[in-house]
Amino acid sequence: GFGIFDVLPLPYTFTLITPFPLPFSYRIFGDVLPPGSFPTEAFLEAAGTSTAGSASYVEHAPKRSYVMQWNLSASREIPAGIILTIGYVGSRGVHQPFRVDNFDMVLPTLTPAGYLFPPASSSQKLNPNFGRVTGMLWQANSFYNALQMVITKKVNHGIQVRGAYTWGKSIDTLSATVADDAYPNGLLNPLFFDQRTTRGLSDFDVRQTFVSNFTWEVRAPKMRARLTQWAFGGWQLGGIYRASSGQPFTPLLGGDPLGMKLDETNEPPNRMLGPGCETLTNHGNPNHYIKTQCLAFPNPASLRGNLGRNTLIGPGVSKFDASVFKNNHTRLFSENTNVQFRAEFFNLFNRANFSSPTDNLTVFDQTGNPIPSAGLITSTQTPARQIQFALKVIW
Repeated sequence: GFGIFDVLPLPYTFTLITPFPLPFSYRIFGDVLPPGSFPTEAFLEAAGTSTAGSASYVEHAPKRSYVMQWNLSASREIPAGIILTIGYVGSRGVHQPFRVDNFDMVLPTLTPAGYLFPPASSSQKLNPNFGRVTGMLWQANSFYNALQMVITKKVNHGIQVRGAYTWGKSIDTLSATVADDAYPNGLLNPLFFDQRTTRGLSDFDVRQTFVSNFTWEVRAPKMRARLTQWAFGGWQLGGIYRASSGQPFTPLLGGDPLGMKLDETNEPPNRMLGPGCETLTNHGNPNHYIKTQCLAFPNPASLRGNLGRNTLIGPGVSKFDASVFKNNHTRLFSENTNVQFRAEFFNLFNRANFSSPTDNLTVFDQTGNPIPSAGLITSTQTPARQIQFALKVIW
C-alpha cells in the first residue's frame, strides 16, 4: 500500500514558543553566578546585564508538511502449523517541524574545513536587541526503511509461540517537535541554516529489535486422587524475551568554544581516524564507554567539529520476563469461580542493561582540557530482577 498524509500544525506544536511574548515577558540569561549570590545578588547582577527580553518566531506561510508511507508484505503458512510473514515498510517526511530554542546566534563562514566562527570579541548575534529568539520552521526531513518478520506457531498441545524481528533505520534532521532536545540524546540549537550538519540517525532510532513470547497451558496427567489432580492441574507458563540495539548519541564540547553566544550550545568535537577508531565506543565498559582517544578538540577552537550527529550507538537491551499461573477452579462464589495464583518475574536473569552515557557526554571543556568522567554510564535502561506474587479471584 501507499499513502500521503498531511501533518497539521496542531496547537501542541507551539506550546513552548508562544507563552513568553514581548512586551509582556522578559527572560534574562547571564553568566554563571558566583556561589552564595542567589537570590539577592543574583537579581542585582541580572538587572545590570544588557541582555534584552525574549521573542518568538513562527515561519510565515510555510510549505505543505506531509508524510508518504508505503508497505509490502507476504504471508504464508508452512508445515507444522507455522505462519511466516515478511514485509517491508518505509516512510518519507517532507517539510516537518524544525524547532529551534534560539535563532539569535553568531553566524559562521563556510570554509573548505567547515564552519568557522568569527572571534568572540568582534562577533555579533543576529539581533543583539534580544536575549533569545525561539521559533519554529517547517524544513525538517525524515526517512525510514525497515524489514519486518513475524513467525507464529499455532496452539498445539497447549503451546503457542510468536516471534517478531525488525531491522530498520530512521534518519532525520530533527527528531522532536515541541523542543529540539525532547529526547535525552537530543541536541540543543542546531545550525538551522544548514541541515547537512543536523542530518543523522534519529534520536529514537533502534537498528534491530527482536521480541518473542510463548504461553503453555500444562496438561495435567489423569489421576484418580482429587488432591493429586488438583496439585498437577491448572498450571500455565509464559514468557517474553526482548533484545534490541542501542540508541544513538553525540559526544559534545563544554561551554561555547565556537563563540555562538547562545545560552545553551551542543558543539561537536573532531573525529580522529586510526587503529582502534573504526568504532567510537567501548562496548561492555560502563566506566569509559566513549573512546575519547578517537576524539579531538577542534583547532582552531572556532572551527566547528566534524563529528556527525548521533554517530555513536549506546548499549542494547536483553531482557526476559516469565510468569507462572496456577488456576484453581472452585464453587466458592459461583459455579465458575477461579482462584488464580500468579508469580511474575521481571528481568529474570538480572541482566544489567546499561543506558547511554547521556549524563557524561562532554569530552572536552571550553579550553580543550579532557573531561575525566566522559563516557561514564550512571544508569540502566531496565531495573534489576523483580518478583511479585498475587492472588486473583475471578467469578
